[in-house]
Amino acid sequence: MPIKTVYAPWVAYLIREERMAGFAKSEAEIGERASRFLKAELKRADVTYAGLAERLAKHGLKSETVPSIKSKLARGTFAATFLLASLAALELDGVRLEDI
Repeated sequence: MPIKTVYAPWVAYLIREERMAGFAKSEAEIGERASRFLKAELKRADVTYAGLAERLAKHGLKSETVPSIKSKLARGTFAATFLLASLAALELDGVRLEDI
């Protein structure tokens, strides 16, 4: 007798929860990980904070300066617009949560 496969929405939820459980335990950890990730990508691309400020201006974030970027990355809190513009400025194709 063949085994019948049944889709259950709760299975997808459990799989998603299991993947996210390894991501972060708190808001502070999310910020720290995002900050470390962005710093690593800057280093990998050989882009300084001054270079990032210039690139961000081209992406519409004209008010970002070296001190403001340092401050954001040091404290690990910044808007999604800053993160997304930074990823675009670094010309990253995509980011997986597992990489952060």
